[in-house]
Amino acid sequence: MRVGAFVAGYTPDAGGGYTFETDILDGLIDLADETPHEFKVLSPPDSVHSLQRRLAGSNLTAHSLRTGPFDRLKTAMLRKMPMLRAHWRRKSALDRVAREAGVDLIWFLGAGAHLTDLPYITVVWDLQHRATPWFPEMSASGMWDSRELANDWFLRRATAVVTGTQAGREELERFYQLQPESIRILPHPTPRFAMQKQAPREAAARVLRRLGIRGDYLLYPAQFWPHKNHVNLLHAVELLRSRHGLDFELALVGSDKGSRQHVESVARKLGIASEVHFLGFVAREDLVALYQSAVALTYVSWCGPENLPPLEAFALDCPVVATRIPGAEEQMGSAALLVDPSNPEDIANGIANVYRDQELRSKLISAGSARARKWTARDYVRGVFSILDEFEPVVRCWRPA
Repeated sequence: MRVGAFVAGYTPDAGGGYTFETDILDGLIDLADETPHEFKVLSPPDSVHSLQRRLAGSNLTAHSLRTGPFDRLKTAMLRKMPMLRAHWRRKSALDRVAREAGVDLIWFLGAGAHLTDLPYITVVWDLQHRATPWFPEMSASGMWDSRELANDWFLRRATAVVTGTQAGREELERFYQLQPESIRILPHPTPRFAMQKQAPREAAARVLRRLGIRGDYLLYPAQFWPHKNHVNLLHAVELLRSRHGLDFELALVGSDKGSRQHVESVARKLGIASEVHFLGFVAREDLVALYQSAVALTYVSWCGPENLPPLEAFALDCPVVATRIPGAEEQMGSAALLVDPSNPEDIANGIANVYRDQELRSKLISAGSARARKWTARDYVRGVFSILDEFEPVVRCWRPA
């Protein structure tokens, strides 16, 4: 079967989306010879040149959509779906290129909704507009409506939908009534950079000095969205100082998505602004050093069910304090100390326990290291190969082998 592997072409400052998609693509490059299926890599035109460089030396080829941005559904659906009506009369840009390449099925490596007539496999990272619709980034400016309409059309039509946890499966069944047999659980792989890169102690110390970090610190790499819960973490840091006698700096890594100014304002009101470092987007080498030297990763997001930073921390021997949300225990097991995202006191107590209880700290690091190595990008790609193997007898009913 000839498979079109669609790469959206996220940039590094996109955070987890870029990490996930590039890791899966690299896994496909590594393993393409293990399967009889043939792969054509499809990409928007602004990403095809960097993609060609990434594919150099492999037997995979890049194919550009050539017509500008790929067909997104948001505008179409908010305008009573005229793009879909047009699509029924003519092929989308994606389908035109896929047909030219002789593709039988499209595998979307990253999340998102796209117009296609072909069978396809897609992945769902979250359905938070359903689970937490009150956050402005889930609902403002028609976002809730566009995501809902796109998901309702795109996920129901999928040949297979990949999610990382049983909690994710249950959301797909509950929110969109997907049939159980169309949902496949493939856990998020631990990012490769965290498995491969270790910064020498002296190099890590130089990174911290350059970033202005002088003492013990907590790390939270997350874009500045309201759902990332930076504000309750700030309240926890203040409680650590006022009630526990623990003065921690806080290293915040991530691009501003609209809430950074509010977070900075709260830090000033709490009297901890001088202890909070707004580092913006940082290079991976710096991020590795930050993980390796932190008191803990404090991943306090309201949203899931799966997130990549805890897996990065596991791989780099950084203990994890994370929020107790659906799917968290399934993803992290005993490798993280889970706390209530709505309760700064509970967050502060969890951090204090990890700092003071060396036995607990050692157990978390050991369990995290084992979890990080349990599921890799290669495991994920082989899981998709199995889905392709199962579907190939169906495709042969209308396509020659």
